[in-house]
Parts: sequence; structure tokens; C-alpha cells
Amino acid sequence: MVARIPGVTGVSATGLVDTVTVRRTDKIDIATTSGITVQAARPGLFGALGATVRSGTFLNAATSRYPAVVLGATAATRLGIDRAGGHVHIGGRWFLVVGVADRVPLAAEINRSALIGWEYARTLGFDGQPTTVYERSSDDTVTAVRELLPATVDPEHPEQVTVSRPSDALLAGAEAERTLNALLFGLGGIALLAGGVGIANIMVIAVLERRQEIGLRRSLGATRGQIRLQFLTESVTLSALGGLAGVLLGLAVCAVFALVKGWPLAVPLPAVAGGALAAVLMGAVAGIYPARRAALLTPTEALGS
Repeated sequence: MVARIPGVTGVSATGLVDTVTVRRTDKIDIATTSGITVQAARPGLFGALGATVRSGTFLNAATSRYPAVVLGATAATRLGIDRAGGHVHIGGRWFLVVGVADRVPLAAEINRSALIGWEYARTLGFDGQPTTVYERSSDDTVTAVRELLPATVDPEHPEQVTVSRPSDALLAGAEAERTLNALLFGLGGIALLAGGVGIANIMVIAVLERRQEIGLRRSLGATRGQIRLQFLTESVTLSALGGLAGVLLGLAVCAVFALVKGWPLAVPLPAVAGGALAAVLMGAVAGIYPARRAALLTPTEALGS
């Protein structure tokens, strides 16, 4: 009935088989589920979800009638299985792993599931009633289809049907990630600005304390351009050293955090290079005013102070 709704391009279903659990071997306690659920699945499930398998194949009309199972990405990891061909123990029977799925972003519950054939699931106490119906529709018909789904799935009690739109959750997650990135960029910009102000203050003080040095160099023939270049170089060098120290400290903190959490360390080289370059540019900008001020000093003014 859902497939007949105008705009629906794909529909399938899963049914929770709550009478059994999945385990790596029959030696493991039956109560140890590892957070993995066993679900009966229609052969067209992955087509409706747009999901793929990274090893093996999905259930079809033939394998759905036999003890065959497809593991979700998370379920496979928890069971220690990375490819098709092995066996798992479900409901006192050995099942052949015919497929290991890629992660399904639009249906997180599939990632934590062991999917068995709809027909064979009946031999394990499955009542044949779908728990979740998945449908795919075109973008311009999503709203209309969503309004028709409750009454189509359960005409007598449409209020008991919950309709969710996983793409909304993905959009919300992407928006939250963009907001967090903007916040981090803003904090980074403020830190760079504060560092630039600090470097500018240091260089202004350096100009004031080294007036006699500037006057002596000017008396010996140094041009204003050479004085300006000297202080600008010092400013850039100071900021480059500070940026290098910041990058090394950040990498050390990330390495320690990843080690504590047991995560692999991934270093984005463009971000590291961008941080160091931003520090150098900020040093150059911060050093313009002190360098110009030093270059405008005449030998008489500098030596007379």
C-alpha cells in the first residue's frame, strides 16, 4: 500500500526478532547481545535505503529461506567479523555470513543489526509483522507522502504510527557541525588577533628601547628601508616561532587525547600548515607599524634620546 502512494520510489521493511540473540560462538552466554539486534529483512531493503555491502552480497529470494545473515557495519565490528564467509550463532543455529554492510547513514539501527531472511525468521518465532517500514520518495513529494503514511500503514489507528525523516537529522547534524566549525574559527581568529596585538606591543617597546641602536645604524649609512626590514623580519620571526610552538603543542595534546581514548591519530596537514602560515601573516601585519615607526626616526632624534 505504501508503494502505491504517488512519489514513492522504493519501500521495504524490517521486523524485530526479539526471541533470539546473535553471538560469535555458541560458547558465549546467550544473554550477551553486545547491543546487536536480530531483524528480519525484505530482499529490497538495501535498495530502498540506498545502502551497499562492502563484502559479500545482500539477502535475496533464495538466501532468505536459509540460515543466512547480513551484518551491519557496527554489528560486524562488535562480532569481530570484517568479511563475508564466516558463521555466527543465532537462536541455537549456525548462520552463514553472506554479507557485511557498509555504514548506513540514514538508518543507524541497521548498522547495529544482524539481518536474516523474512521467511526463515518465521522458524525462529518471528510473527511476520513489520516493525519498521522504510520508504524512499522524490524531494518534491516528501511532505505529501509523509502526510499519507500514517493512514496508509494503519488505517484504524494512524495516530499510533510514528513517521521520522532521517535526512532531517543529517541536516541538523551538518548544521551543528558548521556552527561548531564557525565557532572554532572565530575563537582562532580572536586568538590570532590577541597574539598580533601582543607582538605589536613587544615590537613598539623594542623600538623605544633600541632608539640609540637605530640612530647608530642610520649614522653609519643604513637606509629607512633597511631599518624597516630589520624590525619587520624580527616581528615575522617572533610570530613564526610562536606559531611553530603552538602547532607542536596542539599536536602533542591531540596525540595524548587520542592515546587516552584509544583513537587513531589523524593529522590534517593542510590545517597544520594553515595555522603556521596564519601566525606568520599576523606577525607581518603586527610588525608594520613598529617597523614604520623605527624607520621614521632620524639619527639626531635617535641618538639624542
